[in-house]
Amino acid sequence: MKVLKGQDILALGFMTFALFVGAGNIIFPPIVGLQSGPHVWMAALGFLVTAVGLPVITVVALAKVGGGMDALSSPIGKVAGGLLAAAAYLAVGPLFATPRTATVSFEVGVAPLTGESPTALFIYSLVYFTVVLAVSMYPGKLLDTVGRFLAPLKIIALAALGIAAFMLPAGTMGDAQPEYVAAPFSQGFINGYLTMDTLGALVFGIVIVNAIRSRGVDSPQLITRYAIIAGLIAGVGLALVYISLFRLGAGSHEIASGATNGAAVLHAYVQHTFGSLGSGFLAVLIALACLVTAVGLTCACAEYFSQVLPLSYRTLVVLLAGFSLLVSNLGLTKLIAFSIPVLTAIYPPCIVLVALSFCAGLWHSQSRILAPVMAVSLLFGVIDALKGANLAGWLPESLAHLPLSEQGLAWLVPSVAMLGVAVVLDRLLGKPREAIA
Repeated sequence: MKVLKGQDILALGFMTFALFVGAGNIIFPPIVGLQSGPHVWMAALGFLVTAVGLPVITVVALAKVGGGMDALSSPIGKVAGGLLAAAAYLAVGPLFATPRTATVSFEVGVAPLTGESPTALFIYSLVYFTVVLAVSMYPGKLLDTVGRFLAPLKIIALAALGIAAFMLPAGTMGDAQPEYVAAPFSQGFINGYLTMDTLGALVFGIVIVNAIRSRGVDSPQLITRYAIIAGLIAGVGLALVYISLFRLGAGSHEIASGATNGAAVLHAYVQHTFGSLGSGFLAVLIALACLVTAVGLTCACAEYFSQVLPLSYRTLVVLLAGFSLLVSNLGLTKLIAFSIPVLTAIYPPCIVLVALSFCAGLWHSQSRILAPVMAVSLLFGVIDALKGANLAGWLPESLAHLPLSEQGLAWLVPSVAMLGVAVVLDRLLGKPREAIA
């Protein structure tokens, strides 16, 4: 039986970690650290629950069913499961997340050096997606290109930034903003939820499993074990990165007190700490972080759609990279404006799907539970999305002030209530009758 060597398992863990850490992951924690002040570690705890805990749990859930989102969603039916999977892959693939990796890395790392011009963005994105295309063409070598080469470079850059945050603080903590004084854990929890890493984990599951299979491992038990180990390594890495970036933000009050986003905090810190090399260092770090994530997303989307469309993997890689190149040239502001409502709508049913997959043995029929609870979470996720798109005027007044709606979690209470109803009905109906041959 083929097994992975220790160095291969470590490379797999590094690859998984590198797939997750994009620009958004690097930008969110510094602004939370800056704004939470003395309450930074309580806010960090809430952030870690949703930005580390949920993605790792998702990787484990996918590993248990072989890596594919279609297997995880099979209890809700082939059509509904296929629609959910397609929506998730498109959202974190060519429509939003993949193009955004290019625009974020351009605006954070390159635009300060070149200026924000459409021509500069086009040239940068053309080079960027050419590299993404070249690496994504060979998914069987992903463990080598990402796990052994790109991921270690990314980890070294992040480690340098993290060590500097603790060893070379820019100053002292400032006062916390009112929302962090009132509820630091809740605010951190919400910001972690907005990183959208759980959607990313649903997409990356098949990439991780295929990377294991590319080494000749075909035992389902071993594939599951290695995927879980990779998820845990990635989780530890993510936690360390986030903690160091929280510390960086918390100590940057004196140099970035007026910052409104994490990119401004990072800029201020690296220029203060590393001088003229700061901008170049940040440009390389962000570009590397985004590039690895873009490769993972492109591979995952091509793998998925090659199974449901009459197109080859390589043809899809070319189409996805080309489409992402075009969308990225819309600019970051338009991309974010388009993406937030869509992601807000599809995130709740994905969370429900992952969470309830661990409870399948507790009821007679997984379909009776999953279908209604996911439907309710999607319905209220759409309500949150309409609010996020400033279309709340379309909603009845009774839906405008739902519990937890201010936190973007209006779907949570109705979903839990529906779960209770579904469990009672499942108990009353008993085990489904077996089809008679």
